[in-house]
Formats: sequence, C-alpha cells, structure tokens
Amino acid sequence: VQLVESGGGSVQAGGSMRLSCAASLFPYSSYSMGWFRQAPGKEREGVAVLLSDGRTNYAESVKGRFTVSRDNAKNTLYLQMNSLKSEDTAMYYCAARGPPLSTPLSSNQWFASWWYGYWGQGTQVTVSS
Repeated sequence: VQLVESGGGSVQAGGSMRLSCAASLFPYSSYSMGWFRQAPGKEREGVAVLLSDGRTNYAESVKGRFTVSRDNAKNTLYLQMNSLKSEDTAMYYCAARGPPLSTPLSSNQWFASWWYGYWGQGTQVTVSS
C-alpha cells in the first residue's frame, strides 16, 4: 500500500493550491480518505474527510475554503485549498481506511488519526503573508 502526496509548495496569502494523493489501494472506492496537517510544534489535526459512502466533513478552520474530492478512476484524492492563510502552513498528509470497517462508527472517528491505517509521507504547504 502506498499513498503519495503532491502539489505542495509556497504561495502567498489569499492564493490557492491543489494537493493530490495517489493511492495504490484496491478497490479504491471502498476506502475512506482524509487529509491531515501538522504544523511545527503542534499536533496533527484533521482537515477534510471523504468517506467511501460519499460523505464529507471539514475542520471548522477550513470550511468554505477547502474542498475535498476524489477520482476513483485515477485512485486519487484531492484537496482544493482557496483563500489560503498563513495559519494553513503545515505538512499535509493523506490517510486512508479500508474495508471491512471503512465507515466511522461515530463522528469522533472522522478526524481521529488512529482510525486511519495508511498514511502518506506528506507534502509541505507554506503560506506567506
């Protein structure tokens, strides 16, 4: 299993960026996927989740600015980030949870790092003000 993030880099505040996560997961459509981030000196936090059943959820700090999507034909997860702020600066990670329990049993699991079994190496996003 391999998750490979790409698309990170540097951007000015107010700008946009799209992250991608290519996954060697089969069948990809059966996996719930998530984006997490970790800033220096801070704990890893959930940013956006796209479950295998199509439901999505976002951290309050990114609602209205970030959009998570997936292309099951390409085994790829995306995170479109608009109106970026300096506080969005972090290493962004892609995570996956597969069957048989690929749907969270409670809302607490949506952004729980421990619930996801597979992780990518991360891609750095730096937003300058």
